[in-house]
Amino acid sequence: MILFKAGAQTSALVVADSLYVLGNYAMAINEYAKVGNDKSSIQIARAYNAIGNYDKAIAQYRAILDKKPELDLARFELGKLLLKTKKYESAMEAFKTLVSLKQENPEYFYYLGRTYESFKETDKANQAFKNAVEMDSTHLRSLYALGKYYVGQEIKDSALVYIDKGLRFYEDDVAMINLKALAFYNNGQFQFAIPHFERLLELGEEKPFVFEKLAYCYFRNWEPEKALKTYHKLSKFPDKLAVAYSGLGEVYFKEKELDSAQYYIEKSIKESKAFFPQEYASLGRIARLRGQTKKSLDYYVKAWEENKDNYYNYYQVCLLADEYYKDPKTRLNYYEKLLEMYPDLVPWLKEWVKNRITEIKEEIHFVGN
Repeated sequence: MILFKAGAQTSALVVADSLYVLGNYAMAINEYAKVGNDKSSIQIARAYNAIGNYDKAIAQYRAILDKKPELDLARFELGKLLLKTKKYESAMEAFKTLVSLKQENPEYFYYLGRTYESFKETDKANQAFKNAVEMDSTHLRSLYALGKYYVGQEIKDSALVYIDKGLRFYEDDVAMINLKALAFYNNGQFQFAIPHFERLLELGEEKPFVFEKLAYCYFRNWEPEKALKTYHKLSKFPDKLAVAYSGLGEVYFKEKELDSAQYYIEKSIKESKAFFPQEYASLGRIARLRGQTKKSLDYYVKAWEENKDNYYNYYQVCLLADEYYKDPKTRLNYYEKLLEMYPDLVPWLKEWVKNRITEIKEEIHFVGN
């Protein structure tokens, strides 16, 4: 009888496993239910998870742990599912229980860190990731999490410690390479960022953000031909046309090719679906270089109207109005409005504007006499 029962269980388990592998989860659950051992119970929970019935999967895992709380596998899978379904308090309880067992399992600490992130407890999350790395120096997901945090904080040296550890283990990890590129990019070290963005392209990561950042790096490292070529590649992505055209305009402007600069900046404005104060300011600079003072003034007014938090564009409006208008009272009005709207101007600029106001008032006084 015992042998017959064991044989029947084995047969049912084989059938259930076959159904599970083929994705026939509903029938697999029925077959697993006939077996009734620990493995089949966990497989039932996994099947419910696979079909998206998370509540039943969670209930199944909890039923297993009520009978056998020592089944760490069930608790670990339950914790991950709780985290996935945003039941953060319960997930925290599961992972804290697992790490308290003093087992050398970096995965427990990694998911504990992920759960702390859900509560925005960054310090505790990072400590959990560091614990995972102490247990396994090649634990890529923990290394990535730490690298990503320090890149976001623009703490380049700390970021590179973890990123380089990951790349020593797997040199073609595109996520790590991207982090390394961003670590230099965010630090303004564009020449060091370039080879890592180029490596991403070599690995097939031909994505808009890679072309955009690489093009800007070429521009800032003053490699105009490469910058233009990369911005043209970026323009192949419909939702990046405005950015690509703006970049092309900036490169041509720096190269003193004003016709091309104006052409692409105007195209950028037409493609833009949001604000474009920088583009208007660029057109203002081009018009000024061409001696078109009124046109430049109009562009800077548009730039300021797009973003009134930027006092610099209105300061340019004041300078151009000072140059264009003959009436001193009109010119005076612009400068006084600047001080009225931006009382917290940087000290050197505020002092310069006050001196210019004094000069114009003296001009008005002499004209009046």
